[in-house]
Amino acid sequence: MLLCLLGLLALPAGAAGVQAGQAAPPLSLPLLSAGSPAVFTLASLQGKVVYLDFWASWCGPCRVSFPQLEQLRRELGPRGFEVLAVNVDEVEADALRFLQEVPVTYPVVRDATGETPRSYGIPGMPTGFLIDRSGVIRLVHQGYRKSDGAALRASIMEVLGE
Repeated sequence: MLLCLLGLLALPAGAAGVQAGQAAPPLSLPLLSAGSPAVFTLASLQGKVVYLDFWASWCGPCRVSFPQLEQLRRELGPRGFEVLAVNVDEVEADALRFLQEVPVTYPVVRDATGETPRSYGIPGMPTGFLIDRSGVIRLVHQGYRKSDGAALRASIMEVLGE
């Protein structure tokens, strides 16, 4: 599986990230857009099925996942699906440049401190969490290949159908 390692956000020895079946940790971060002071929360998406995607501009597989996640959101959004992307770049300009090259319409927030990735136990980039309507993590997806799109769509459809 293609996975960009995160040396700066490494977990302490023996630490485990959140797993399927656990409640998604809260998230409240600034939207990533030039000059935007607005804060976005995961709680604001309560009642929707959410794919929470941790990414970085230097992550090659993220360039593959973004267009596929955008397509899934456009297709399944009317049924209650949303994508929320969390950027972890230290330099905001790097993230903004990535978004100019690979634009998306779903909300993108930024955590340059690494606090949120640590609370989720992110082992590398990208890592995504499929969260059901009640805020429970149903799937943890590490890395991303173009071929992952169909299986991810099937998982989203299953959770949407519940």
